[in-house]
Amino acid sequence: MDRRNLPTFVWNPFRELARIEQELNKVFNELVPTPKSGEIAEVATWNPRVDIYEKDNKLIIEAEIPGAKKEDVEVKIKDNAVVIKGEVKREEEEKDKTYYRSERFYGVFERVIPLPVEVKVEEAKASFENGILKIEIPKVSEEKEVKIEVK
Repeated sequence: MDRRNLPTFVWNPFRELARIEQELNKVFNELVPTPKSGEIAEVATWNPRVDIYEKDNKLIIEAEIPGAKKEDVEVKIKDNAVVIKGEVKREEEEKDKTYYRSERFYGVFERVIPLPVEVKVEEAKASFENGILKIEIPKVSEEKEVKIEVK
């Protein structure tokens, strides 16, 4: 049989991924309908965005929590993870406004951040300024290799 006359079908994984994405979008659009013109879309969940870095032998976590007050934010270290939770409260309820869009988050949030290194939990410090929560946790100093003479 001469293969030159047969049509060639080339499998394209990106085409397959695009098809799967379209199918998933159909399912999600049926579960969560998109708002009609003039309706306000509601954000279901929110987590503060974080930067995690190391400086001066400390692990630093900075979390953006716009609109929160420091008394409404709680930080715990549990099971080798930092747990940040709290609430962003709306200052006042205004009934006479007609919103065209409301995307700012109000409500309860919680974020669990696994710690990438060993830390001294008892020496952790947290501060809150201008909507940024900054957590500083000293790292456990790494054991230096010591050579022991065998006698």
